Amino acid sequence: MAGHPAPAGDFKAALARFASGVTIVTVRDAAGIPHGFTASAFCSVSLDPPLVCVCVAHTARCHGVFALQDEFAVSILRPGHADLALRFATRSPDKFGGGGFRTTETGHVVVADALAVVECGVHGRYEAGDHTMLVAAVRRAEWSDGEPLLFYDRAFGTLAAAGRTW
Repeated sequence: MAGHPAPAGDFKAALARFASGVTIVTVRDAAGIPHGFTASAFCSVSLDPPLVCVCVAHTARCHGVFALQDEFAVSILRPGHADLALRFATRSPDKFGGGGFRTTETGHVVVADALAVVECGVHGRYEAGDHTMLVAAVRRAEWSDGEPLLFYDRAFGTLAAAGRTW
């Protein structure tokens, strides 16, 4: 098993069995125009210092902006944000046109009523296959109570739908 990569179909099917939260990651370009993408691959890396990681596909329209800018924000979504997550998973040039955003006191564009927001400064960029991995220092975080939007088996869902037992 070691040394042989899994066929793409098996890899995708296996990872579809891993439930994850859903985020929208946003950045402003040099002209102040916001860009962003949907990510379910977002995680905590370190508590001391506080670091997170998110990956942006090389094929994403916004990849070049994330490659140049040193700050970005991550909005952790609620179940009511599923349509927004779908919009940001496309290559549409105007993802922000449909509304649903606010600007933080530090100038980041984030999802209005997000479950949590993490504002970040890039700590390092690493090429990883067809993605660029962004490791970032958390500069500011805010959160509220509620349920997260989940992604499992290529579909959005909720903890309640998954039969939450805790």
